[in-house]
Amino acid sequence: MTEHAVTRTSFAATRRQILAGGAAVAAVGITTARATSAQAATPATAGTPESGVAAAATPGSRGAGGIDRGTIHRWARDTWASMVALTDPRTGLPADNIRGPLKSPTRSGYTSPTNIGGYLWSTVIARELGIISTGECRTRLAETLSTLKTMKHHEPSGMFYNWYDEANGNVVTVWPENGTKVDPFLSSVDNGWFAAALMVVRNAEPRVAGLANSLLSKMNFGMFFNKDARPGIGGLLRGGFWDAQPAGGFTKGNYLGIGPDVFYTNNHYDILNSEPRIATYIGIAHGQIPSAAYYATMRTFPDSWDWQEQKPVGEHRTYHGIDVFEGAFTYRGMHIVPSWGGDMFEALMPDLFVPEASWAPRSWGINHALTVRAQREHGLDEAKYGYWGFSPASKPGGGYSEWGVDAIGMRPDGYPSDMEHSDYYDGSYQPRTGSSPDPAWGDGVITPHAAFLAMQYEPRQAFDNLVKIERELKAYGEGGFYDAVAVKSGVIAKRYLSLDQAMVLGAIGNVFCDNVIRRHFIKGAIQSTIRPLIGIEEFGAGVIS
Repeated sequence: MTEHAVTRTSFAATRRQILAGGAAVAAVGITTARATSAQAATPATAGTPESGVAAAATPGSRGAGGIDRGTIHRWARDTWASMVALTDPRTGLPADNIRGPLKSPTRSGYTSPTNIGGYLWSTVIARELGIISTGECRTRLAETLSTLKTMKHHEPSGMFYNWYDEANGNVVTVWPENGTKVDPFLSSVDNGWFAAALMVVRNAEPRVAGLANSLLSKMNFGMFFNKDARPGIGGLLRGGFWDAQPAGGFTKGNYLGIGPDVFYTNNHYDILNSEPRIATYIGIAHGQIPSAAYYATMRTFPDSWDWQEQKPVGEHRTYHGIDVFEGAFTYRGMHIVPSWGGDMFEALMPDLFVPEASWAPRSWGINHALTVRAQREHGLDEAKYGYWGFSPASKPGGGYSEWGVDAIGMRPDGYPSDMEHSDYYDGSYQPRTGSSPDPAWGDGVITPHAAFLAMQYEPRQAFDNLVKIERELKAYGEGGFYDAVAVKSGVIAKRYLSLDQAMVLGAIGNVFCDNVIRRHFIKGAIQSTIRPLIGIEEFGAGVIS
């Protein structure tokens, strides 16, 4: 994520952003040809007139769409087993990650609002798939929500801290992995995923709706919203805040004017195609931030910002009185609105909840399908790894890193797709040391959850890719797909991350259980406010004519 236009520095607000940096991969030369939306790849499913939620694919055998439903169910069942192992039975809180056998796992010693939210929506999906009973689902949800009621949070805003001990629900002040001091922090994006999960749960299981609503009703995303972030244009979300003065830089203030001042991060989330848009959607739907905040974020940075990954192409359009540069990056005959890192997670995780492609057919309906196509073509045709799917995940051999397709990411040093951190740059602005317009790709790193996210748009291709990852790369264990695998060396990151497993189950739930996550999330204000807001936009994305 990036600082707003004033300083444009990077800031790490979530685990994915603090544990690693990256080099880069992939792309082709820039062209100025016009991209036409009519030629863009289309999603695998079409929206219904009533809700705009895409109708889910429902293959029942290998003869129906080429997808074996039994294999999907086995993957889901094993993935759920890892979620159970991740979760402390005394608190109902999932650890961030586990290693070792599922019967006696070594838990990480910390969790986050995002991890907790992922466990909640995964529990609903496990019920929908018949993996657990309705009673077990209700019991698990009630246990977790009851624990959350007792956990310390920022009372004026209703927001939760970023790190808790999953064994007792206490705020983490010393990092379990190395003993360093932690300044308790409250993240806008992590609270966004947590709130999204509460919205799913309250509609999916009415008997725990009271508990879910008691937490959700206190959450006010206006606490993160700086209305003056882009002077003359609109406001943006801050990365988050500390409620006590931290060791590093900060901006003191209080956007709600309730309670003591807090210490905000110096960054804002200023690009659209990234994970913080889930918090923006929720804040808008709940009337806590203005709808113009959606258009105050940038599709690409201005073409005069010569530090970005490539020079964007596009034109200006006006929505809600805001001038928007509908910029796009060029890659393999496509114009694509890039994410920060060119990864599947930032682009497609919000789409697990909001049916963006069907609600906004001229923007997300084009871009999501092209993002998936770009990832597939990079893995199979450009880098020739034989497999595809790139997203932040564990690093084979130990640690955590960011993986992506550099050409469709805005970050100048890119997210890599290989262990060597091969760095692509086409020379749009000026030469850069260590980069190349034609890098030699090395030991590619495949992250299975990215392929699951792609299944909404390329179901058969994603399924076949995952079958190969399991059978040929052996990146599969008793808890489902391992977190990452390096394709040439065969080194596997043999651990399970709760968020990545929750994305696997979320994708399966939408594609094979009638959009269970989306259906429950969009009820009420989300559908009435967000659908018309995003539906009017036309991205600069498409297949180049």
